Amino acid sequence: MNFSYEDLNIIYEDNHIIVVVKPQGIPSQADKSGDVDMLTLIKEYLIHKYNKPGNAYVGLVHRLDRPTGGVMVFAKTSKAAERLHEALLNGEVEKSYLTVVRGVPRQKRERLEDYLQKFESLNIVKVVPPVTKGAKKAVLEYSVLDTKENCSLVWVKLETGRSHQIRVQMSNIGNPLLGDAKYGEIKSRNPYPLALWSAELKLIHPTTKERMTFRVYPDQEQYPFSLFDMDIYLKVTMKNN
Repeated sequence: MNFSYEDLNIIYEDNHIIVVVKPQGIPSQADKSGDVDMLTLIKEYLIHKYNKPGNAYVGLVHRLDRPTGGVMVFAKTSKAAERLHEALLNGEVEKSYLTVVRGVPRQKRERLEDYLQKFESLNIVKVVPPVTKGAKKAVLEYSVLDTKENCSLVWVKLETGRSHQIRVQMSNIGNPLLGDAKYGEIKSRNPYPLALWSAELKLIHPTTKERMTFRVYPDQEQYPFSLFDMDIYLKVTMKNN
C-alpha cells in the first residue's frame, strides 16, 4: 500500500496523545512483512511537523489487526503511554466495533464468554475448554442493528482485548465476519476487505483526566457496510452506550 505520513487522518492531537484512523491493510507496528506501519508513520509525521532532530517518541497503547481499520490512540510521552496502558489493564478504555457477519445471530443482543488459545505457528486463535493450558478468557457484548441479504450489521463492545477475538467468537456462534476466510468465510466470497471497523474509543485523558469519546464511521460506500444506512443505527447505539 502506497501510504505515507502525509496521508494520515488525524482526528485529535495534543501534547500527550494523538488519535488517528488506521486504514485497513496497514499493521499497527512493524512486523516481518517490512510493510509501512502506523507507529512508524506517526513518528515520521511528528519529526516532520515539529522539526524534531533524530527520533520521536510514540507509544503504542493498543493494536488493531492488520485487516481491521478504524480509530486508534497513540501516546506522545512515556508518562501518557504508562497511564493509558494502566487504564487498559483496568478496563477503563472502552473499545467498540462495527462489523457485518454472515447470517443472523441467535440473539438480538448477547454477551459472549469464551476461552481462547493462540497457535502462533499458524497465526490462528481457537475457542478451547477453560481448563486448557494457556487459554485466556475473552468477553464481548454484541447488538444486532440490522439484517439485509442474509447479512447482519453488528455493534460489538469488547470487555477484553484478545487476538482475533471478535472474529473467533462470532464465528464460533455460526456468524463469521464477511471477508474473513481465516475463520469461516469461503475464500471465493471474499473480493472485499474484512468487515471489521474500530468505530468508537472511550478513554480518560492521561493528564487532564477529561473523559473523551472518539467515533469514526467506516466507508459507507464500501461493501458490505454499503448495504446499511448506518447513520440511523449508530446515532441510537452510540447514544445508549
